[in-house]
Amino acid sequence: MKAIIPQEIIEQKIFMIRGHKVIFDRDLAMLYGVPTKVFNQAVKRNKQRFPKDFMFQLSKTELENWRSQFVTSNSSAKMGLRRPPYVFTEQGVAMLSSVLNSERAIQVNIAIMRAFVKLKEMLSTHKELAFKLRELERKIEKHDEEITDIFNAIRQMMIVEEKPKKQIGFKVD
Repeated sequence: MKAIIPQEIIEQKIFMIRGHKVIFDRDLAMLYGVPTKVFNQAVKRNKQRFPKDFMFQLSKTELENWRSQFVTSNSSAKMGLRRPPYVFTEQGVAMLSSVLNSERAIQVNIAIMRAFVKLKEMLSTHKELAFKLRELERKIEKHDEEITDIFNAIRQMMIVEEKPKKQIGFKVD
């Protein structure tokens, strides 16, 4: 079965805000194929399904910081934003499946959940690699110390004590 939306497009819409991987309301609306206003109305009708760890609204400061990351110089009014957008965490996206019941919504939800899982796997792999790299560095440091000790021992063995030379010839008392 061909994905309704390529996973790469979904992955590009996932951002890290307040320590959560989130997707903006307008991006979700676009993925679901509905206007943002209609999308947000459906969410507001089911507000009890979206606690703060499922969905939250960006502060004006967060919105400015987010906008500056993308070098967007337009003001909010020029961007068409009257208020800071809502963002949805992975749990919030999962909850959307109970709010939006169209066939497209189901397929998009599956694709988004797969994108979140893929990102988790990638982060997990990076953490494992970082841990293994730290372990390797620690072992190398230990080996460096041991190799230095070996070289020092070899140098000590190479030092030849110079004994006073015996004089050649007859000794006269």
